[in-house]
Amino acid sequence: MGKIILTGDRPTGRLHVGHYVGSLRRRVELQNSGEFEKIFIMIADAQALTDNADNPEKVRQNIIEVALDYLSVGLDPSKSTLFIQSMIPELTELTFYYMNLVTVSRLQRNPTVKNEIQMRNFEASIPVGFFCYPISQASDITAFKATTVPVGEDQLPMLEQCKEIVRKFNSVYGETLVEPDILLPDNKACLRLPGTDGKAKMSKSLGNCIYLSDKPDEVKKRVMSMYTDPEHLNITDPGHLEGNTVFTYLDAFSKPEHFPEFLPDYANLDELKEHYQRGGLGDVKVKKFLNNVLEAELAPIRARRAEYEKDIAYVYEILKKGSDAAREVAAETLSDVKNAMKINYFDDKALIEEHIKKYSGK
Repeated sequence: MGKIILTGDRPTGRLHVGHYVGSLRRRVELQNSGEFEKIFIMIADAQALTDNADNPEKVRQNIIEVALDYLSVGLDPSKSTLFIQSMIPELTELTFYYMNLVTVSRLQRNPTVKNEIQMRNFEASIPVGFFCYPISQASDITAFKATTVPVGEDQLPMLEQCKEIVRKFNSVYGETLVEPDILLPDNKACLRLPGTDGKAKMSKSLGNCIYLSDKPDEVKKRVMSMYTDPEHLNITDPGHLEGNTVFTYLDAFSKPEHFPEFLPDYANLDELKEHYQRGGLGDVKVKKFLNNVLEAELAPIRARRAEYEKDIAYVYEILKKGSDAAREVAAETLSDVKNAMKINYFDDKALIEEHIKKYSGK
């Protein structure tokens, strides 16, 4: 069996540059590498509903936003299968069976679940669906026999839980499921890009995101107000790189070719950093460079999105076709699982014959 990727995003809003450097850009590279037999990209609407059950319209409206972002960054439906999670009912059935392999205490120990519960103020009243989403995620991964799951560092506990479920299932019912490997971003700055205000997480509610679909003036406004070094009050002051959001973004986005084009005074990013640290370089100049770097990256994405926006019916056709194809694969896995668990009653001719013989003499 060849290498298979499964990854995706929750449709709770438009995707931003943190999503881009953390996963989307790498997905496109992997898609075009030719190393993978199949690539499944999921819009995880069912998972999004676990903490948005009282606002399904939010999830519903953002399906198309995420799909447009996927296509605009270069995900190609002829190379990758783009699908909607809730359109694959086999995933729900697999989740139900896997629930018997995981204890409540094990879910409570999952660091990602603990952090997410705290972040959403669910301590007093945790929706069961949200509490069990590591099991649902294992269902998503195993349904497509994924060998590789490209995710952020914060998802490591989720992948470990998936591996545990796979091992438990295979030990009880026989070798059936594929154990996946995690693929982390290779650029440390991309592991978790901070918000423009320096906070650890980008959030629509905090207003600290740069979205892939933002117009140039919106991007520039965000960049020019970006958090830097609070001690760098004058140009002559030595500057600090640690915690400086502008330089974190440059680590994630800048390329060698950007310097001769946008900032020819410097040969590379290391030289720019060295000047900033010794003093004599203002934040405004660095921010203007970052804005040019981001515009070089986002302009083609914005242009592709504009083309897809002209034919939304075609975008839905892509999602429908991808969902149909994904369901076929998930159905095969579900059949394998039910066979292994001996709950394939109507397909088990030997069982039927056994019972016919057993009761035919009566």
